Amino acid sequence: MKKFYFKLNRQLFTVLLGLFCAAPMLAQTGKTVTGTVKELQVPLVGVMVKEEGTDNSTFTDANGQYSLTLQQDNAKLIFEQLDFPIREEEVLNRSVINVRFTKEEEEGIQLKDVVINAGYYNIKDKERTGSIARVTAKEIENQPVNSILDALQGRVPGLEITPTSGVAGGGYEVKIRGQNSIAAGNNPLFIVDGVPFDTNSMGDRSTSGVLFINSSINPLNYIDPQSIESIEVLKDADATAIYGSRGANGVLLITTKKGKATKTSISIDASTTVINATKLPKLLTTEQYLDIRKKAFVNDGVTKYPTTAYDINGTWDMTRYTDWQKLLIGNTAFNHNIRTSINGGNEQTNFMIGANIMKESSVFYGNYAYNKLSFFSTLNHKTANNKLKLQWTTNYGQDKNYLPTQDLTRIARTLVPNAPRLFNEDGSLNWENNTWTNPLAALNASYRNNTRNLNTNLNTSYQLIDNIVLRTNIGYNRSDLDDSQLNPHTIRNPSFGATSQQSNMTKNSGHHEGWLIEPQLDANFNLTASSKLSVLVGGTLNSQTTTKLVIMANGFTDNQLMNVLSAAKNVTIYKDTEEQYKYAALYGRVNYNLHEKYFVNLTGRRDGSSRFGPNHRFANFGAVGAAWLFSKESFLRDVSWLSFGKLRGSYGVTGNDQIGDYQYLNTYNISQNGYDGNILLTTARLYNPDFSWEKNKKLEFALETAFLKNRINLTLNYYQNRSSNQLVGYSLPTITGFTSIQANLNAVVENKGWEMDLQVNPIKSAKFNWSTSFNLTIPKNRVVAFDGLENTSYANMYVIGKSLNTKKMYHLQGINPTTGLYEFRDYNGDGKITAIEDKQQVVSLDPSFYGGFSNSVSYENFNIELFFQFVKKKGFNEFYSYAMPGTMSNQPFSVVNGNLQNYSSGANQAASIAYSNYNSSDAMITDTSFIRLKNVSLSYKLPLSKNQSNQYVIYAQGQNLWTWSKYKYGDPEQNTGYLPSLRRISIGFKANF
Repeated sequence: MKKFYFKLNRQLFTVLLGLFCAAPMLAQTGKTVTGTVKELQVPLVGVMVKEEGTDNSTFTDANGQYSLTLQQDNAKLIFEQLDFPIREEEVLNRSVINVRFTKEEEEGIQLKDVVINAGYYNIKDKERTGSIARVTAKEIENQPVNSILDALQGRVPGLEITPTSGVAGGGYEVKIRGQNSIAAGNNPLFIVDGVPFDTNSMGDRSTSGVLFINSSINPLNYIDPQSIESIEVLKDADATAIYGSRGANGVLLITTKKGKATKTSISIDASTTVINATKLPKLLTTEQYLDIRKKAFVNDGVTKYPTTAYDINGTWDMTRYTDWQKLLIGNTAFNHNIRTSINGGNEQTNFMIGANIMKESSVFYGNYAYNKLSFFSTLNHKTANNKLKLQWTTNYGQDKNYLPTQDLTRIARTLVPNAPRLFNEDGSLNWENNTWTNPLAALNASYRNNTRNLNTNLNTSYQLIDNIVLRTNIGYNRSDLDDSQLNPHTIRNPSFGATSQQSNMTKNSGHHEGWLIEPQLDANFNLTASSKLSVLVGGTLNSQTTTKLVIMANGFTDNQLMNVLSAAKNVTIYKDTEEQYKYAALYGRVNYNLHEKYFVNLTGRRDGSSRFGPNHRFANFGAVGAAWLFSKESFLRDVSWLSFGKLRGSYGVTGNDQIGDYQYLNTYNISQNGYDGNILLTTARLYNPDFSWEKNKKLEFALETAFLKNRINLTLNYYQNRSSNQLVGYSLPTITGFTSIQANLNAVVENKGWEMDLQVNPIKSAKFNWSTSFNLTIPKNRVVAFDGLENTSYANMYVIGKSLNTKKMYHLQGINPTTGLYEFRDYNGDGKITAIEDKQQVVSLDPSFYGGFSNSVSYENFNIELFFQFVKKKGFNEFYSYAMPGTMSNQPFSVVNGNLQNYSSGANQAASIAYSNYNSSDAMITDTSFIRLKNVSLSYKLPLSKNQSNQYVIYAQGQNLWTWSKYKYGDPEQNTGYLPSLRRISIGFKANF
């Protein structure tokens, strides 16, 4: 009996001892954990320490130390710092957890543990089921650019960014995985610190149409690229469906820098940049030009030069030569930039404030300037019990741009080389006895724009109970653009006798205002020891109002009064509009995690848009995504060369409502040109209550792998997007009084392709590091179906099975040996060359592939980074949009030895018709592929302080430094007649103390 009693007590003692030891592991709520975070032996400042599954977080201080009070049992801490993969540490029964980050190979940390922003939620990279790419501050800060879009070129698979002009403040064309819509918008959704940002330009053709393509003035210019913390690009249905119709063309999430709990620190960055045009084409010299002119008149049978042929009849000096490109667009411009920021605070309240002042001159002839002022701030606060958290973010920017009223590039490339001198002896403009239009006269006119942008956001969260958090996102933005064009009478030849009565002013005022309210409820549940469930539900209320007023005034008593409308004799209102867009939605997400190996993600959204009629105002969108971390399977655990492996896929449907406001309604135009001066009211659009959403079905499969302790990381993606129910203008008989009605047609557009992202770290050590990356996109766009295409106005634009970005052109067969003129294929054999019947040659201008390649090498305090961008595509050659060789216009040098028809002065009508057809033929298409040294960055960290938080860096950076291409006529990426991208070389100094 005693023996049994002894055993029972021993078992009871064992149980009690086990419970005592396990208690700290099970009951951790309210427990405080402290520790130090270092890189090797150096304390790290600003490392975020977060309790997994909660919003409970803090940052390390100047000594690398932290303290965090836990909110739940079985806690796990996440340590995150931008320069390193994140670290996870289970608390268990520990009260002190010290962490050492290292870049050494033997550490073997999972690179896929980085936490990325997915919009309404954050997720570990290794656990995501959708396609999300990330560009960090480190990549952006190395580039001396004014726009964040410039900084993204070539760096993200599937993201295609093309600048429309090299003029300061110009716009960009942005596509994520191709063009989905025939006639509706193809712009991705931009989210700046949680607030949707309208990137549509408020410019107007009447003021800036000759200076910027489509009057495209990029509203995102107000954001200083150096203030960006990260940019996430959401591409597939799983990532974008939670944004519903707004995410049909992809989403770009822009997050600015935030404050950290650390001692107050000040950062200053000052730089100077030298700017010039990248690549100017070779044009004819005076001798070459006049030789062609003489041959042209001989070919035309003209023996006596016309009196207006001033360049060749002796009126102008036939030995004179001016390099108009060098004079008008070849100036050296300078950019002076200074940035400063202040960061500091404690665990409960911290802040960051930053500002940027920039002034940039122009490569154009004259004293033009682009001035920019931007400001950003963030304030974070949380209560002592970590239940209530507030984050207030504000971004404000103001741009002032002073430019000529037109891009001088076309003039510089077509003005004849022996044109007269610009100035008379007394300094006045030379009109050479009224025989030419002095190009500098146009510079008496001026264009100015003033852009102001405000974007602010208040994000609050409150922990209702364990693992359930209520969030609210409230945002507001406002954009204002005031631009004007002043055309004084002095732009004309004085001999015409013009006065200020002929002077005119055009003014455009655009205003955009929007607000957003998004309540959201997050819940996280541990269903079992090996399974987790996350649920998110929320709603969106969004309203946007855009107004525009365009006024033209003339008849001024004096040019000094041209900015005063009341001083004008005549004032005409071109546009006076106000558009309101309202949007409401409910959204949700359910994520299931089993064994941290199997993941399923369901997202859905019900959208309501004011852009559709009452019959189709609401629509449902959703997606499902799944992922399998096969590297965690037992049969692969002992495979040492495989560090990470994941298969994922997704399918879903998103919508598109980028069709403008009031398109489904009967609308009217009001003008001042009615009979006898009366106001005129005319019908503009027919009512269509069945006007509905485009539907974009997205499918994706991907393989993500890492090898040799994360030395090699490879991701392969296949995607297929099909956009149907296309929003287009359906042609109507002219008897109706309308040319078209806005409607949904049974047309399907497909984008599919492959993406690859490769990252390799050949050398990783304490002193020397070398990393390289390569990304490639192989896209394909085609029209799958278009019912009744032949009966629409798109019949001469699109072909079933071909890309949307195609041109139907004549096919050049050669040069007729008898006439010496171009000949084209007569497809219908009627003996005539006509556009409808004979433009049958289909040429695609889509890129065959594009991507980027980078190298980064660092040794102790030295760092060098190089980035190459490459594109394989076809485009227009040097003759496109040029006048016929032999006329009074300079030409590309290739006309000298080119296989061209006989030169003509324009007197031969047959030659003029042949050349016009030539300009619309496949002879205009050439290889415009290129490889560009997009960016080089050199930096050296001065060893002035042993304190890790104090840093002093000198650097040199270059942008668009070198381009290789078979295309010989300037920059292969430029639009004809517009300034190409500019080369930038910058030196600067950064200090953080």
